[in-house]
Amino acid sequence: MCKIHPAVLTVLLATAAWLAPSDSAAAEPASAAAFTLQQLLGYPFPQGLASAPQGNRNAWVINARGLRNVWIAQAPDFTPRQVTHFTQDDGQEITQLTFAPDGSALVFVRGGDHDANWPVKVAPNPGANPVEPKVMLWTVDLRAGTSRELVEGDAPAISSDGRLAFIKDDQVWTASLHATSKDKPKALFFDQGKDGALQWAPDGKRLAFVSNRGDHSFIGVYTNDDTPLRYLAPATAMDGDPTWSPDGASIAFTRQPGNGGPPRPILTQTPQPWSIRVADARSGQGRVVWQSPDTLPGSYPQTAGGANLRWADAGKRLVFLANLDGWPHLYSIDAQGGEPLLLTPGKFMVEDVAMARDGNSVVYSANTGATNNDDDRRHLFRVPADRAQPVALTSGTGIQTAPVTAGADAVAFVDAQAQRPPLVSVVRANGGGQRNLQPGIIPTDFPAASLVIPQAVTFAAADGTLVHGQLFRDAKSNGKQPGVIFVHGGPPRQMLLGWHYMDYYSNSYAVNQYLATHGFTVLSVNYRLGIGYGYAFQNPPHAGPAGASEYQDALAGAKFLQDMPGVDPARIGIWGGSYGGYLTALALARNSDIFKAGVDMHGLHDWSRELAEWFGKPGERYEAGDFKQALQVAWESSPDADIGKWQSPVLLVQGDYDQNVHFAQMQDIVPRLRKQGVPFEELVIPNEIHGFLRHASWLEVDAATVKFLERELGVAKP
Repeated sequence: MCKIHPAVLTVLLATAAWLAPSDSAAAEPASAAAFTLQQLLGYPFPQGLASAPQGNRNAWVINARGLRNVWIAQAPDFTPRQVTHFTQDDGQEITQLTFAPDGSALVFVRGGDHDANWPVKVAPNPGANPVEPKVMLWTVDLRAGTSRELVEGDAPAISSDGRLAFIKDDQVWTASLHATSKDKPKALFFDQGKDGALQWAPDGKRLAFVSNRGDHSFIGVYTNDDTPLRYLAPATAMDGDPTWSPDGASIAFTRQPGNGGPPRPILTQTPQPWSIRVADARSGQGRVVWQSPDTLPGSYPQTAGGANLRWADAGKRLVFLANLDGWPHLYSIDAQGGEPLLLTPGKFMVEDVAMARDGNSVVYSANTGATNNDDDRRHLFRVPADRAQPVALTSGTGIQTAPVTAGADAVAFVDAQAQRPPLVSVVRANGGGQRNLQPGIIPTDFPAASLVIPQAVTFAAADGTLVHGQLFRDAKSNGKQPGVIFVHGGPPRQMLLGWHYMDYYSNSYAVNQYLATHGFTVLSVNYRLGIGYGYAFQNPPHAGPAGASEYQDALAGAKFLQDMPGVDPARIGIWGGSYGGYLTALALARNSDIFKAGVDMHGLHDWSRELAEWFGKPGERYEAGDFKQALQVAWESSPDADIGKWQSPVLLVQGDYDQNVHFAQMQDIVPRLRKQGVPFEELVIPNEIHGFLRHASWLEVDAATVKFLERELGVAKP
């Protein structure tokens, strides 16, 4: 969804006067506007695609108008079968679909908010259920195709011999998978830290876990009640990403610096080197396999899956992701150490990573390919773990993501197009036989043929930075249209030339399509801090609370729209959520002369408040670093600082149980706008989280967004 950018979090931890359009200027509505917003938002969305490591089954979640249910398919025919039957839009997530290694059992988690920036105290209840919801594990009978509630808990892991471990109250618990069992759930063991990242050994006899101690963390190994926990090469560092060798003798893991030493600079970026280590799982003795360079690109990767550490080639090599050449790429290295081998050379990013069934090759998604502008798409590739010979599995103008194994010789993934939302699909390991598994699941009234195909555009920011974007404009439109800038959240995100693979931005893409087919020209801006264009673009200097340099890109997008034929330069709006809400508010505060209206969804309005919370209280120690100066710069980088120039109307939207951006940020801006005399509207959704869980919430928010922009920017109604 919309977590704050890890680079920004590193900074933090190191730390009504508007131009009304005349009737004559109003755009003619697009002729394709015969469909409703409800029809467009009625698409089903697949999530959580998973596979049985040694079996032939796959599972995924379909969210259809807020009704979330689990589906499974089995090789070789992969006929989908629904195995849960939830019938309410109650906002209860279904996540973490987990197979037993042999595919004989499936467990999933129902409830919670698994994309929060800080721990959730109680499970979200956006449906206002009088009975408090809990985060629960469910189990599926794969033969009968039925499911049942199992136990309260989270983060399941199933061993090769069918033992279930899970997290409850930050400790590791266990429970039986069998419906007839009378065994009660119990704590598997006691550990001093907050536990997570559970990984069973291949033989199912031992369990590796991460023990988080706050300013440091260990990799622990549990064997049985009679054997003390073993911690692997304990140090003052933050250890994570444990992964067992195929023979179960060793565990590879990553090590990052702990939270000690003098305060890190807040206003300047500093390298955070990391290493890959291998430890004997029984003795705990460890050794360094690889040490990153002490450079900014050498810091721990902040893209999907982090280091993506995997064993390959029967335990002889390790595969990992790093930014060593300025791009997130896959490397492999001898498990005994040596020089890493670059497996995926080129100016593109590797994103989703999965080991192939043979254990000797890697399947991944990347924004590259043979089609023009593939840097704004995703395709699938396969590469051997011991040589740089990638082979394309998919190509064209679609978006292919989330690869997992499927049977002995196939890959399951999620496929989307510009005019068609995502569907679970399969392709053979050689790239042939690609097909969608549920083509009939899209409603018959979904207006695919009426949607536009976005065009790739580039433009330069004031400092010369090249910025990418996607332009949505109906070819049948006429007259001068208002223009709308869309800014995504995150911000380690990238909007694409097709339907997005994340549910939050899938909704954003749908709204942009609706606006473009109902009288607007829309430009989605992939501003700096986002992924897809290299390490330097994702980690620019003076960004976020250190100077808001990324705002230049949103402003440049508005000027690009103003210069376009068919766009009224006096009617430019902006909208976005989370970090996009922050940039929307910043645009309205700094440039109401350009941005005439905006929709600010759960945006941040005072960086200094966040900085003080994340950094702590530097006054309690002698060394304060550059905190005082950083606090001033953070304030100056905030919409609040320019409230005196804010004139354009704004719609403010937020759920009051937001665990990513404090609801206090919306409460903060409202009295400031009122005092300034700025026209504003509030849409507060009780009990909702950051990425709204209910379909009804999205409908309400999206309808309000469209209505507000239509009214304030002057779009003629059909």
